[in-house]
Amino acid sequence: MKVDFTKNPDGLVPVIVQDVKTKNILMLGYMNQEALDVTQETKKVTFFSRSKNRLWTKGEESGNFLGLVDIKSDCDYDTLLVSVKPEGPTCHTGTDTCWAEDNLQTYGFLTELEDIITARKENKDDEKSYVASLFRKGINKIAQKVGEEAVETVIEAKDDNDELFLNESADLLFHYLILLQAKGYKLSDIEKVLKERHK
Repeated sequence: MKVDFTKNPDGLVPVIVQDVKTKNILMLGYMNQEALDVTQETKKVTFFSRSKNRLWTKGEESGNFLGLVDIKSDCDYDTLLVSVKPEGPTCHTGTDTCWAEDNLQTYGFLTELEDIITARKENKDDEKSYVASLFRKGINKIAQKVGEEAVETVIEAKDDNDELFLNESADLLFHYLILLQAKGYKLSDIEKVLKERHK
């Protein structure tokens, strides 16, 4: 891996630290060549601390180490992206990230959709909401809708109309997300099961 430490007079390059699982950015630090070498040797992310003017392994005092997974250099060879497995909170203030955000797994728009479903579940009295109406009708109706959408998806899968197949697939996934929450679960619970099976 090529890294150009000569671009800055202090011989440091910025290091973006990312959780390998959630893909969330945890912190920003700096490395010189020695810090990079120590990181690669120990598999614990080590920075050059500008305030302490020495090498500093994240977690050396708190025990919240950053386990090294991978290091990549950017196209100009002057910034590093370090993928890690964090052992506890990353920030010295005790938060998951240095931006005081929770380091949670998200699934893009599907997470937004889960949040909307949660809001509808908590407000079952909303007469205008289709999702709220399903929660009012109970688990049997929700499970029935998943079954109906599954059958319709299978039927469309056997035909050649891709638009209909994708629409039925979207309906199936949407109703499945509702069923998950009706049972008290979310996508993260399904992910956990799949990861266990993958072992």
